[in-house]
Amino acid sequence: MRERTRALLAHRHFQRFIIGLIVLNAATLGMETFPPLVERYGSLLTVIDHLALYIFAAELIAKIYVERAAFPRDPWNIFDTIIVGIAFASTTGGLSVLRALRILRVLRLLSVVPSLRRVVSALLRAMPGMSSIVVLLSLVLYVAAVMATKLYGQTAPDRFGDLPTSLFTLYQTMTGDDWGNIAREVMSRHPTAWIFFTIFILVCTFVVLNLFLAVVVSAMDEESEEERAEERAERAEELAAIEDTTAHTQRILDELAALRAEVAHLRETLPDGVRERSEPQPRRSRRAKAGRN
Repeated sequence: MRERTRALLAHRHFQRFIIGLIVLNAATLGMETFPPLVERYGSLLTVIDHLALYIFAAELIAKIYVERAAFPRDPWNIFDTIIVGIAFASTTGGLSVLRALRILRVLRLLSVVPSLRRVVSALLRAMPGMSSIVVLLSLVLYVAAVMATKLYGQTAPDRFGDLPTSLFTLYQTMTGDDWGNIAREVMSRHPTAWIFFTIFILVCTFVVLNLFLAVVVSAMDEESEEERAEERAERAEELAAIEDTTAHTQRILDELAALRAEVAHLRETLPDGVRERSEPQPRRSRRAKAGRN
């Protein structure tokens, strides 16, 4: 029973069914944001929502039954448990915050779709390298904010009046949001301010942020390489098993050939009378025996 359940959970059709159910549930949750649709199809949307939740819970219980002690060792199983638990809490509570948390069920796609699972694994793998880049970016922002406050605090107090305001303005500049107007406002009093903004944007946007992308891409390459190595190892094991089976079959055939050769040699060494008696006699049919009698 457990092996049948395991095979059902791992079957590609069942996985596609779960993915389709997640997408359908996400669509129904989005449709609930339209009051006209809720007035007309509110009961149907509720039924679909509860049915999807019960199927997710049944799948989770089946995984616990199949994997048992190995279930909590997989981080994706813990992730699914948290998502389903939050979904049940949102159905029992009347708070709007809890009801809004139902949309978190869509995040189950991260654990069901293998490609999304690889992306998340790569992001988690890239966290140590990204932390160093975050420290570098924070250092650049702090140094630039102190300089901007000293240089342009009196010129544009709304933008660079104090350190927190300067940090927010430079963060806005780094993201490219309305940085041209910020620079023109300062350049109206300081024509050379373009040098400061140009260097800051080049360092933050085109250097530091690209380092983030480089770290993430490198982590994804490592994740893909590990998967390819696992696939090669599995193929090597399958080929080794096939070769062992072939070698075992060949040894049996060789032993049979050697045994036949020994039997033939023994027959040749026997006297003629004994050889004739040792040779198998052809079977006679009952009809022939009856006619002889």
